[in-house]
Amino acid sequence: MAWTILFIAGLMEIGWAIGLKYTEGFTKLVPSVLTLASMTASVVLLGIALKTIPVGTGYAVWTGIGSVGTAILGIYLFGDPATALRLACIGLIITGIVGLKFVA
Repeated sequence: MAWTILFIAGLMEIGWAIGLKYTEGFTKLVPSVLTLASMTASVVLLGIALKTIPVGTGYAVWTGIGSVGTAILGIYLFGDPATALRLACIGLIITGIVGLKFVA
């Protein structure tokens, strides 16, 4: 169950990272409120998951999920470059996340 909570926390991290773009420096109310709610949910869920998952593993997986998801959505939503090297690096992060899951 802790891994599921950690995964959801990672999704919330993606939500707030992408949400920051839409807040326009926290000048737009609705995106700002949603981004702050996502930030809060992400950290609270991470804290719950870390009750049973080692902190180094949990934090690395949480930031990895956030990094991969934000990079992919940046490509899809904002036209960030999708070079072969960039996609390979995203793949390496995914490999690290999966590896940490299996050794934790």
